[in-house]
Amino acid sequence: MSVDPLALLIDEHGLAAYLATLSTAWLLLIIVLTILTLSKGADWMIEGVVALARRTGLPRIVIGATIVSLGTTMPEAFVSVMAAFMGDPGLALGNGVGSIIADTGLIFGVTALVAKVPADRFILNRTGWVQLAAALLLVLMATIARLGSGAAEPVLGRGVGVFFLVLLLAYLYMSYVWAREHSPGGAAADPDEGALPSLLRSFAEIVGGIGLVILSARVLVPGAAEVAARFGVPHDVIAATMVAFGTSLPELVTALAAVRKGHPEIAVGNVVGADVLNCLFVIGAAACASPLQIPPTFYTFHFPAMVAILISFRIFSMRAAGGYFRRWHGGWLLSLYLIYITLQFVATHQ
Repeated sequence: MSVDPLALLIDEHGLAAYLATLSTAWLLLIIVLTILTLSKGADWMIEGVVALARRTGLPRIVIGATIVSLGTTMPEAFVSVMAAFMGDPGLALGNGVGSIIADTGLIFGVTALVAKVPADRFILNRTGWVQLAAALLLVLMATIARLGSGAAEPVLGRGVGVFFLVLLLAYLYMSYVWAREHSPGGAAADPDEGALPSLLRSFAEIVGGIGLVILSARVLVPGAAEVAARFGVPHDVIAATMVAFGTSLPELVTALAAVRKGHPEIAVGNVVGADVLNCLFVIGAAACASPLQIPPTFYTFHFPAMVAILISFRIFSMRAAGGYFRRWHGGWLLSLYLIYITLQFVATHQ
């Protein structure tokens, strides 16, 4: 029986049916490959966007906290929007929430452990508060939905999604204003960054990266759903661990590259910005695509874990002595993330 790859990518039911015929080993291999291509596509996109941003003379902090963060959250956005369209609310919502937990607990935790990370109070006292406020707003909206749902399962409707996207635009504008205040001189190109690529190459990287992200996410969603069904694991648990970690790989790669090149502050801006975007952009766009049902485990497990990690990060940001995060800060955040993952594994194997 011949298979038309293009037809499968267009027909979501046909793709799901085809993946169901594959062995579990093949499905796991496909998930790994699509996670890798998600990361590569986002990497191409970031390189093209950063090159264009450098041509405009934007401050480096704008690139790290807004443009790069927007690029690295594209995988989460596409996965969640497609999951919402395909009727997997646990996967859509769990991916956004799980990515926040992974970004702050795992990625920043590892960064603070391996490098001396500066705590830029100007940025963290502004964007950092938005990071926590956006997460608390998500929990508040989910709580209101639960209280008003009666016997039905609570839902984040399209109105909430539109509201989050409006807040996203306001956040992007304020981030630009704050960055200009912090770096009034603009961004000068560093000599070690090399020559700027041509505009054609930059646009090709952006378009190619976005296309690779879309195609990878298109295959990853039904693949993860099929594996979850075979192992009897709830979709939201799979989303908040394997898929969320996989789509957070661009942030991890960005953080490690920033540390390697001696610019750990870029990693901080990327993580903080990505957390805001995961709430307002990823979950907002997914809710606009299709109302998101909220499984009970979010109230008892995922939301508390997210809030605990973000409050810890906020406290560390405010109390960073000497203007730097401490290594034990990273150890604490990483420990919370590992406890979160361990408890999920235990809960699903009882």
